[in-house]
Amino acid sequence: MGLHRFKPLPSGRMGTLWTLATIHGAALVEFGCMGHMLYSGVTLKHAAVHDGCRLYSTHIDETDIALGDTTRLNHTIANVVKQNNPKVIFLLPSSIPEVIGTDLPALCRELQQDYPDVRLLPFGYGGFDVIKHRGVQEALLLLVKALPIDIEKTPQPTFNIIGSCADLFRFQADAAEIVRIMEGTFGMKAVSVMTSDTSVEDIEKMGSAHINLVIRREGEAAAKHLEKRFGTPYLLGRPYGIEGTINWLEKVAQISGLTMDSAFVKEERGVSRSRLIPVMPALRHLVRSHPEEATLSLGGHADVVKGILSFGLEELSLIKGTCWCDSPAMGSDDIPYFTENEWAPVVEQHQRGLLMTSGEALEWTGRSSDMQISNPDTKWRLHPYEPPFVGFRGAVHLVNLWINASNED
Repeated sequence: MGLHRFKPLPSGRMGTLWTLATIHGAALVEFGCMGHMLYSGVTLKHAAVHDGCRLYSTHIDETDIALGDTTRLNHTIANVVKQNNPKVIFLLPSSIPEVIGTDLPALCRELQQDYPDVRLLPFGYGGFDVIKHRGVQEALLLLVKALPIDIEKTPQPTFNIIGSCADLFRFQADAAEIVRIMEGTFGMKAVSVMTSDTSVEDIEKMGSAHINLVIRREGEAAAKHLEKRFGTPYLLGRPYGIEGTINWLEKVAQISGLTMDSAFVKEERGVSRSRLIPVMPALRHLVRSHPEEATLSLGGHADVVKGILSFGLEELSLIKGTCWCDSPAMGSDDIPYFTENEWAPVVEQHQRGLLMTSGEALEWTGRSSDMQISNPDTKWRLHPYEPPFVGFRGAVHLVNLWINASNED
């Protein structure tokens, strides 16, 4: 691993952990060093993950590594079952067992017969050769392959959200806004908000939903599996902006065959627009007379950057600045992947216009954390009730941030 001024790309293990840690009714046992889980637990608490999966670590020492001894794992699982009796225990490898070749799936198969009432579910990607986004993708896919049961569709239309995970900044607020507008527009309730507000029981019932809303591309493989098994259609995308949210809802209606509640949508559009009326003249003046200050630069998850950028450019006529994503696999011509050596000068030299990126980068350059749209974060987030970025309320929130930032410049 090279030298980094800032946090390096998280590993696949971290992506898996952040995906699983919010699931109620489960426990997670990491076969690895104790320090890993202690630090991870603090990070999760910073992100307002408090009452999800119970987290444990076996701790391993030099003897375990040299002799390939897995006795600690056996004892840890026994203690977890005795103390908590979870429905599922997720087994997560850390980098050392992954490198020395510990066969976690084989161990689980051997131990499973001792715990007939508890599902042992091993995960991979504990090494350094896989980054966070792949870990999220594989964790979501394994969950929907292993846990959903055969089930009938609910009598009333319902939906799942796939991809609301703790690695995304303000993930709980965005999921809550999607739940709100889905209920208001279609009268639909969520079966599972995977994984920020879900349980083992919810995931087991995912096949009963009528549509899956995939809000990040890492969740598409899971949605395709559910479509193949249960015939559940899915929509990939995040709703940003006023008109962008309406377009997203129209796609939901088209896929699901449901009729939108036009009165609810009309009211939401009207309320959102009325709240933007006082600042629209100032924004139009900014675009027309000071285009350098109306430039929007973004850095973060590719889907978040794409969505916020489309709202700013298409609905407010802002000007595209420097935009980048945080995953090599998601880079494109429009939103390339930037390494630390590439994005650091952009952030440091940014003088005019609107810049939204990670809390770490904003703090480094002395900018307001109000403009944060991605992690790494530097602050505590003790509650999930902050304003969202998606949906109707997210549109108003973004414009509020932008107009205040432009006035400060």
